Amino acid sequence: MYTRLTIFRFNINRIDEGIKIYQESVIPAAKTQKGFSHAYLLIDRNTGDGISMTFWETQADVLANEENRYYQEQLVKFFPGFFESGPIREGYEVVFQA
Repeated sequence: MYTRLTIFRFNINRIDEGIKIYQESVIPAAKTQKGFSHAYLLIDRNTGDGISMTFWETQADVLANEENRYYQEQLVKFFPGFFESGPIREGYEVVFQA
C-alpha cells in the first residue's frame, strides 16, 4: 500500500468550507480512481495547518492518477483563497500498520 500526503495551510476563515469540498467533491472523485483505498484529512483549526492522506493499492495507482490529472484537478478546487501557501506533495510506501 502507498500513501500520498498533501501538506498545506488553509486560510483559517475557510476551514469548514474546505472540509466540505474535501468530503463532497474530492473523496467522491477519489473513489472513481483505480486503486484508491481510503483517506484521512487532518486539520489544526488554530493554525490552518493540514494534511490530506490518501491511500492507494500500488505505487503505479498513485502515479497513474497524477498522470491523468486527477490530483491536479482536486487541488484546483481549493484555488483561489483556501491555501495560505502552496501545498507540498509527498509519497510513501506503507511498510507497517497496526
